[in-house]
Amino acid sequence: MAIELSIIIPAYNEAGRLANGYERLRPVLDALDLTTTEVIVIDDGSSDATLKVAHDVYGHLPEKLFVQQPRNFGKGAAVRLGIAVARGANVIAADADMAIDPSHFPEIVSALSNSPLAPGSRTSNGRIGYESTLRTVAGVVFHRLVRHYAGTDVRDTQCGCKGFQLGPARLLALLGMIDGFAYDVEIFFLAEQLGLDVHPVPVEWEDVSGSSVRVSRVSFDMLRDLRNLSKTHYENPVIEFAPDIDVPSIGRAARQARIQGLVVARGTANALLVLPRDGALGGLGIAAALDGTLRTARLGELRERTYEAV
Repeated sequence: MAIELSIIIPAYNEAGRLANGYERLRPVLDALDLTTTEVIVIDDGSSDATLKVAHDVYGHLPEKLFVQQPRNFGKGAAVRLGIAVARGANVIAADADMAIDPSHFPEIVSALSNSPLAPGSRTSNGRIGYESTLRTVAGVVFHRLVRHYAGTDVRDTQCGCKGFQLGPARLLALLGMIDGFAYDVEIFFLAEQLGLDVHPVPVEWEDVSGSSVRVSRVSFDMLRDLRNLSKTHYENPVIEFAPDIDVPSIGRAARQARIQGLVVARGTANALLVLPRDGALGGLGIAAALDGTLRTARLGELRERTYEAV
Protein backbone atom coordinates (compact mmCIF):
# COMPACT_ATOMS: atom_id res chain seq x y z
CA MET A 1 0.00 0.00 0.00
CA ALA A 2 1.31 3.44 -0.92
CA ILE A 3 2.59 5.74 1.82
CA GLU A 4 0.40 8.82 2.14
CA LEU A 5 2.15 10.71 4.94
CA SER A 6 5.81 10.88 5.99
CA ILE A 7 6.59 12.37 9.41
CA ILE A 8 10.22 13.51 9.53
CA ILE A 9 11.84 13.98 12.94
CA PRO A 10 15.30 15.61 12.91
CA ALA A 11 17.07 14.77 16.17
CA TYR A 12 20.36 15.93 17.66
CA ASN A 13 21.10 14.74 21.21
CA GLU A 14 17.40 14.16 21.83
CA ALA A 15 17.66 10.90 23.79
CA GLY A 16 15.97 12.53 26.77
CA ARG A 17 13.02 14.01 24.87
CA LEU A 18 12.06 11.47 22.20
CA ALA A 19 9.86 9.37 24.49
CA ASN A 20 7.83 12.35 25.71
CA GLY A 21 7.54 13.56 22.13
CA TYR A 22 6.18 10.18 21.10
CA GLU A 23 3.56 10.32 23.86
CA ARG A 24 2.32 13.62 22.41
CA LEU A 25 2.30 12.11 18.90
CA ARG A 26 0.81 8.71 19.81
CA PRO A 27 -2.89 9.73 19.83
CA VAL A 28 -2.50 11.09 16.29
CA LEU A 29 -0.71 7.95 15.11
CA ASP A 30 -3.47 5.83 16.68
CA ALA A 31 -6.03 7.71 14.58
CA LEU A 32 -4.07 7.31 11.33
CA ASP A 33 -3.71 4.30 9.07
CA LEU A 34 -0.25 3.12 10.12
CA THR A 35 0.14 1.12 6.93
CA THR A 36 0.13 4.38 4.94
CA THR A 37 2.04 6.54 7.45
CA GLU A 38 5.80 6.39 7.95
CA VAL A 39 7.96 7.95 10.66
CA ILE A 40 11.51 8.91 9.66
CA VAL A 41 14.00 9.78 12.40
CA ILE A 42 17.21 11.47 11.25
CA ASP A 43 19.89 11.28 13.94
CA ASP A 44 22.05 14.27 13.08
CA GLY A 45 25.34 12.95 14.45
CA SER A 46 24.26 12.81 18.09
CA SER A 47 26.80 12.11 20.84
CA ASP A 48 24.18 10.53 23.12
CA ALA A 49 21.86 7.52 22.69
CA THR A 50 19.43 9.27 20.34
CA LEU A 51 19.48 6.51 17.71
CA LYS A 52 18.94 3.71 20.25
CA VAL A 53 16.10 5.57 21.93
CA ALA A 54 14.53 6.31 18.55
CA HIS A 55 14.50 2.56 17.83
CA ASP A 56 13.03 1.87 21.27
CA VAL A 57 10.32 4.50 20.89
CA TYR A 58 9.32 4.19 17.23
CA GLY A 59 10.65 0.74 16.30
CA HIS A 60 7.28 -1.00 16.78
CA LEU A 61 5.64 0.99 13.99
CA PRO A 62 5.06 -0.94 10.73
CA GLU A 63 6.53 1.85 8.56
CA LYS A 64 9.62 3.52 10.01
CA LEU A 65 13.12 4.49 8.97
CA PHE A 66 16.13 5.47 11.08
CA VAL A 67 19.06 7.27 9.47
CA GLN A 68 22.22 8.38 11.27
CA GLN A 69 24.41 11.16 9.94
CA PRO A 70 28.18 10.57 10.38
CA ARG A 71 28.47 13.91 12.17
CA ASN A 72 26.34 16.89 13.17
CA PHE A 73 25.56 18.74 9.94
CA GLY A 74 22.65 20.85 11.21
CA LYS A 75 18.88 20.76 11.34
CA GLY A 76 18.46 21.96 7.76
CA ALA A 77 20.65 19.16 6.44
CA ALA A 78 18.74 16.61 8.54
CA VAL A 79 15.35 17.74 7.26
CA ARG A 80 16.57 17.72 3.65
CA LEU A 81 17.85 14.16 4.08
CA GLY A 82 14.49 13.14 5.49
CA ILE A 83 12.71 14.66 2.50
CA ALA A 84 15.08 12.84 0.12
CA VAL A 85 14.11 9.43 1.54
CA ALA A 86 10.43 10.17 2.25
CA ARG A 87 7.82 8.19 0.34
CA GLY A 88 4.60 9.91 1.38
CA ALA A 89 2.60 12.13 -0.94
CA ASN A 90 2.64 14.63 1.94
CA VAL A 91 5.45 15.34 4.41
CA ILE A 92 5.41 16.87 7.87
CA ALA A 93 8.71 17.85 9.50
CA ALA A 94 8.32 18.06 13.28
CA ASP A 95 10.70 18.56 16.20
CA ALA A 96 11.59 15.53 18.32
CA ASP A 97 9.83 16.97 21.39
CA MET A 98 6.60 17.51 19.41
CA ALA A 99 6.28 20.93 21.04
CA ILE A 100 3.74 21.81 18.35
CA ASP A 101 0.59 19.91 19.29
CA PRO A 102 0.47 16.95 16.84
CA SER A 103 -3.32 17.08 16.90
CA HIS A 104 -2.87 19.78 14.23
CA PHE A 105 -1.29 17.31 11.80
CA PRO A 106 -4.63 16.40 10.13
CA GLU A 107 -5.31 20.12 9.58
CA ILE A 108 -1.90 20.51 7.95
CA VAL A 109 -2.53 17.51 5.67
CA SER A 110 -5.91 18.98 4.73
CA ALA A 111 -4.28 22.32 3.84
CA LEU A 112 -1.81 20.47 1.61
CA SER A 113 -4.65 19.36 -0.64
CA ASN A 114 -4.76 22.92 -1.97
CA SER A 115 -1.29 24.33 -1.24
CA PRO A 116 2.26 23.01 -1.69
CA LEU A 117 3.40 24.37 1.70
CA ALA A 118 1.44 24.38 4.95
CA PRO A 119 3.67 25.49 7.83
CA GLY A 120 2.44 25.70 11.38
CA SER A 121 2.02 29.22 12.74
CA ARG A 122 2.14 30.12 16.44
CA THR A 123 1.16 33.76 15.89
CA SER A 124 -1.59 35.55 17.77
CA ASN A 125 -2.44 39.16 16.97
CA GLY A 126 0.54 39.37 14.65
CA ARG A 127 3.19 38.11 17.05
CA ILE A 128 4.36 35.01 18.89
CA GLY A 129 3.82 35.23 22.64
CA TYR A 130 6.79 33.57 24.34
CA GLU A 131 6.96 33.16 28.10
CA SER A 132 9.76 35.73 28.20
CA THR A 133 9.04 39.34 27.20
CA LEU A 134 12.62 39.67 25.96
CA ARG A 135 12.18 36.63 23.72
CA THR A 136 8.88 38.00 22.37
CA VAL A 137 10.54 41.33 21.50
CA ALA A 138 13.47 39.48 19.92
CA GLY A 139 10.96 37.54 17.80
CA VAL A 140 9.47 40.77 16.47
CA VAL A 141 12.93 42.07 15.55
CA PHE A 142 13.83 38.77 13.89
CA HIS A 143 10.65 38.86 11.79
CA ARG A 144 11.56 42.34 10.52
CA LEU A 145 14.99 41.05 9.52
CA VAL A 146 13.39 38.08 7.76
CA ARG A 147 11.06 40.33 5.77
CA HIS A 148 13.97 42.55 4.81
CA TYR A 149 16.38 39.84 3.70
CA ALA A 150 14.03 37.05 2.54
CA GLY A 151 11.08 39.03 1.20
CA THR A 152 8.50 36.71 2.75
CA ASP A 153 5.35 37.70 4.63
CA VAL A 154 5.27 34.43 6.58
CA ARG A 155 5.21 35.55 10.21
CA ASP A 156 6.36 32.40 11.99
CA THR A 157 9.20 31.07 9.85
CA GLN A 158 10.78 29.23 12.80
CA CYS A 159 7.81 27.09 13.81
CA GLY A 160 9.13 23.56 14.33
CA CYS A 161 6.32 21.93 12.35
CA LYS A 162 5.97 22.31 8.58
CA GLY A 163 3.91 20.49 5.97
CA PHE A 164 4.84 20.00 2.32
CA GLN A 165 3.58 18.22 -0.73
CA LEU A 166 6.39 15.81 -1.58
CA GLY A 167 7.18 17.22 -5.04
CA PRO A 168 7.74 20.83 -3.93
CA ALA A 169 9.50 19.56 -0.79
CA ARG A 170 11.99 17.64 -2.93
CA LEU A 171 12.71 20.73 -5.02
CA LEU A 172 13.23 22.92 -1.96
CA ALA A 173 15.51 20.29 -0.45
CA LEU A 174 17.60 19.99 -3.61
CA LEU A 175 17.97 23.75 -3.90
CA GLY A 176 18.60 24.50 -0.22
CA MET A 177 22.13 25.32 0.96
CA ILE A 178 21.71 26.34 4.59
CA ASP A 179 22.38 23.52 7.02
CA GLY A 180 21.69 25.41 10.24
CA PHE A 181 18.56 26.89 11.78
CA ALA A 182 18.12 29.59 9.11
CA TYR A 183 17.13 26.78 6.74
CA ASP A 184 13.52 27.61 7.66
CA VAL A 185 13.86 31.12 6.30
CA GLU A 186 15.59 29.79 3.18
CA ILE A 187 12.58 27.55 2.54
CA PHE A 188 10.26 30.55 2.40
CA PHE A 189 12.75 32.61 0.42
CA LEU A 190 12.95 29.85 -2.20
CA ALA A 191 9.17 29.37 -2.14
CA GLU A 192 8.75 33.07 -2.92
CA GLN A 193 11.27 32.87 -5.77
CA LEU A 194 9.55 29.78 -7.20
CA GLY A 195 6.03 31.18 -6.94
CA LEU A 196 4.88 28.50 -4.48
CA ASP A 197 1.74 29.19 -2.46
CA VAL A 198 2.15 29.05 1.32
CA HIS A 199 -0.85 28.34 3.56
CA PRO A 200 0.03 28.76 7.27
CA VAL A 201 -2.00 26.67 9.71
CA PRO A 202 -2.61 28.09 13.22
CA VAL A 203 -1.17 25.75 15.86
CA GLU A 204 -0.88 25.52 19.62
CA TRP A 205 2.47 24.82 21.17
CA GLU A 206 4.25 24.11 24.42
CA ASP A 207 7.68 25.52 25.21
CA VAL A 208 9.39 22.23 26.10
CA SER A 209 12.61 22.50 28.11
CA GLY A 210 15.82 20.58 27.48
CA SER A 211 16.83 21.83 24.04
CA SER A 212 20.53 21.45 23.13
CA VAL A 213 20.46 24.63 21.03
CA ARG A 214 22.92 27.36 22.08
CA VAL A 215 20.90 30.53 21.41
CA SER A 216 23.81 32.99 21.18
CA ARG A 217 25.70 30.91 18.60
CA VAL A 218 22.56 30.11 16.61
CA SER A 219 21.55 33.79 16.51
CA PHE A 220 24.91 34.83 15.07
CA ASP A 221 24.83 32.08 12.43
CA MET A 222 21.24 32.87 11.47
CA LEU A 223 21.95 36.57 10.97
CA ARG A 224 24.91 35.70 8.75
CA ASP A 225 22.81 33.27 6.69
CA LEU A 226 19.95 35.78 6.36
CA ARG A 227 22.27 38.43 4.98
CA ASN A 228 23.67 35.98 2.42
CA LEU A 229 20.32 34.76 1.07
CA SER A 230 19.93 37.21 -1.80
CA LYS A 231 23.63 36.82 -2.69
CA THR A 232 23.44 33.03 -3.03
CA HIS A 233 23.76 31.58 -6.52
CA TYR A 234 21.13 28.85 -6.70
CA GLU A 235 21.96 26.56 -9.60
CA ASN A 236 21.59 22.78 -9.91
CA PRO A 237 22.41 20.17 -12.54
CA VAL A 238 19.28 19.10 -14.41
CA ILE A 239 18.42 16.73 -17.23
CA GLU A 240 16.17 18.22 -19.86
CA PHE A 241 13.51 15.96 -21.36
CA ALA A 242 10.46 16.33 -23.55
CA PRO A 243 7.53 17.67 -21.49
CA ASP A 244 5.67 14.33 -21.58
CA ILE A 245 8.46 12.18 -20.06
CA ASP A 246 6.94 9.73 -17.57
CA VAL A 247 8.12 9.58 -13.98
CA PRO A 248 8.26 5.75 -13.66
CA SER A 249 10.85 5.60 -16.46
CA ILE A 250 12.94 8.23 -14.71
CA GLY A 251 12.58 6.35 -11.44
CA ARG A 252 13.96 3.14 -12.93
CA ALA A 253 16.91 4.97 -14.48
CA ALA A 254 17.57 6.84 -11.21
CA ARG A 255 17.66 3.59 -9.24
CA GLN A 256 20.20 2.17 -11.68
CA ALA A 257 22.28 5.33 -11.24
CA ARG A 258 21.80 5.06 -7.45
CA ILE A 259 20.48 8.59 -7.07
CA GLN A 260 17.42 9.37 -4.96
CA GLY A 261 15.46 12.34 -3.71
CA LEU A 262 14.83 13.73 -7.21
CA VAL A 263 12.00 15.80 -8.63
CA VAL A 264 10.68 16.52 -12.12
CA ALA A 265 9.85 20.18 -12.74
CA ARG A 266 7.42 19.94 -15.63
CA GLY A 267 6.59 22.87 -17.91
CA THR A 268 4.93 23.33 -21.28
CA ALA A 269 8.18 23.36 -23.28
CA ASN A 270 10.19 20.73 -21.37
CA ALA A 271 10.54 18.70 -18.22
CA LEU A 272 13.61 19.19 -16.02
CA LEU A 273 14.82 16.43 -13.73
CA VAL A 274 16.49 18.32 -10.88
CA LEU A 275 19.56 16.58 -9.47
CA PRO A 276 21.60 17.12 -6.30
CA ARG A 277 24.53 19.47 -6.79
CA ASP A 278 26.87 16.49 -6.64
CA GLY A 279 24.66 14.34 -8.86
CA ALA A 280 25.92 15.29 -12.33
CA LEU A 281 27.98 12.12 -12.75
CA GLY A 282 25.03 9.85 -12.03
CA GLY A 283 22.90 12.12 -14.16
CA LEU A 284 25.00 11.23 -17.19
CA GLY A 285 23.70 7.66 -17.01
CA ILE A 286 20.08 8.79 -16.66
CA ALA A 287 20.45 11.20 -19.58
CA ALA A 288 21.98 8.50 -21.79
CA ALA A 289 19.31 5.94 -20.88
CA LEU A 290 16.36 8.26 -21.57
CA ASP A 291 17.75 10.49 -24.32
CA GLY A 292 17.94 13.59 -22.14
CA THR A 293 20.37 16.51 -22.04
CA LEU A 294 22.43 17.17 -18.92
CA ARG A 295 22.96 20.84 -18.13
CA THR A 296 22.48 23.31 -15.29
CA ALA A 297 19.43 25.41 -14.47
CA ARG A 298 19.07 28.52 -12.37
CA LEU A 299 16.29 29.24 -9.93
CA GLY A 300 14.21 31.33 -12.33
CA GLU A 301 13.92 28.50 -14.85
CA LEU A 302 12.29 26.28 -12.23
CA ARG A 303 9.62 28.83 -11.32
CA GLU A 304 5.88 28.14 -11.66
CA ARG A 305 6.08 24.54 -12.89
CA THR A 306 4.45 21.40 -11.59
CA TYR A 307 6.70 19.31 -9.38
CA GLU A 308 6.57 15.52 -9.27
CA ALA A 309 8.71 13.47 -6.88
CA VAL A 310 10.69 10.62 -8.41
